Amino acid sequence: MERKHYKQEINMTEALIARINELISHYPEGKQKSALLPVLHEVQDAHNNWLSIELQDKVAEILQIKPIEVYEVVTFYTMFNQKPIGKYMFEFCQTSCCCLNGAENLMDYTSEKLGIKMGETTADGMFTIAGVECLGACGYAPMMQLGDFYKEKLTEEKIDQLIADCKDDKIILHDK
Repeated sequence: MERKHYKQEINMTEALIARINELISHYPEGKQKSALLPVLHEVQDAHNNWLSIELQDKVAEILQIKPIEVYEVVTFYTMFNQKPIGKYMFEFCQTSCCCLNGAENLMDYTSEKLGIKMGETTADGMFTIAGVECLGACGYAPMMQLGDFYKEKLTEEKIDQLIADCKDDKIILHDK
């Protein structure tokens, strides 16, 4: 399978570099690799919520580690995106409890409603749909994550309302 290579403008602002240096300062001298996860979060947030290979290489350079050490982390965790995603990413929990409570049907419903398949982004760049592993809210199944927030006990009606609210820019994605 051929991987598509996505290009991304790298914008390491003074504020971002200062934040990265502050994160690195939390760890002992020579242990800057320990800052990898928080640094990746900051860099991804500053770059439209995704990390190109070139941007991952830049993180490796800053942390003075090998690029493969960054790639291993980025490819392991679903919270890091390796290609452009929509402004609103619907991350449906697709493990047992949610699936037993209808998550798969809701994923299909959302895909049909938005006209895209799982893992795709709408042509307008507004929405991406993804299936992820357990989000740890089994008592509220079926559920998904949207930005930093959980959307629980989902129904088709709730999905319709979420899509409408996103289109009307009424959804808060981050609690920062």
